[in-house]
Amino acid sequence: MDTTYVETAIRIAAQAGETAQQYFRQGVAVRKKGKIDLVTEADVAVEEQIVSLLRQEFPDHGLLREEGGAENLEKEFVWVVDPIDGTTNFAHGYPMFCVSIGLRHQGREVAGVVFAPVLQEMFWAAEGEGAWLNGRRIRVSDVARIEDGMLSTGFPYDVHRNYEDVLGDLARFLPVAQAVRRDGSAALNLCYVAVGRFDGFWERRLNPWDTAAARVIVAEAGGMVSRFDGGLYSIFDREILASNGRIHDQMIRILVR
Repeated sequence: MDTTYVETAIRIAAQAGETAQQYFRQGVAVRKKGKIDLVTEADVAVEEQIVSLLRQEFPDHGLLREEGGAENLEKEFVWVVDPIDGTTNFAHGYPMFCVSIGLRHQGREVAGVVFAPVLQEMFWAAEGEGAWLNGRRIRVSDVARIEDGMLSTGFPYDVHRNYEDVLGDLARFLPVAQAVRRDGSAALNLCYVAVGRFDGFWERRLNPWDTAAARVIVAEAGGMVSRFDGGLYSIFDREILASNGRIHDQMIRILVR
């Protein structure tokens, strides 16, 4: 694919990340979209910045974004934007958050950029170009047994009223994995699978902007992404399983038990 798209997304993510970090340092006003679903003034400002820059560069492209909704989804190219993935972390001063910008072409994700500004880690991938972190090509881990694997997961925003399935998944993985982590950013967790820090990741009830960019990064790093049952994953699905590929079937057996 034309590398201009991903090069532009990297530049925009870096600028947006700097804006997010400025808000992070000074503190932000917070409001609630749900009981535990937060949005800050930084989410809105960073999204507006990203969208403005994308419109300048690609006025004929569509947009799907967390705070501002969807427009022109019928276009050949559609950008999927999460201005701050990990808003609850961000609002509490916990530096596990990122800017996520994904690109769809004719209904399929073809490029993604995820930038963690506090950590200064820029992940990106484009179809056929591999996956990269700060200029270094990355690959998934070679762990072959789930008992040797460090896994990650997340809790959906409605977990306070609908937690049985989430706790059931966690209870089945805890006795068999070497470790399970939960740190509140699906996009970064997926990138950590791509770079081999995590060997697998699963989560329920995510949104398209949570995974559109990072699922490309996992795939280009040699990993696998599917639904819990192993079926073909769509960013509009409400469950995702990602792994290094070697423990994918083992995780499927646990999730569909």
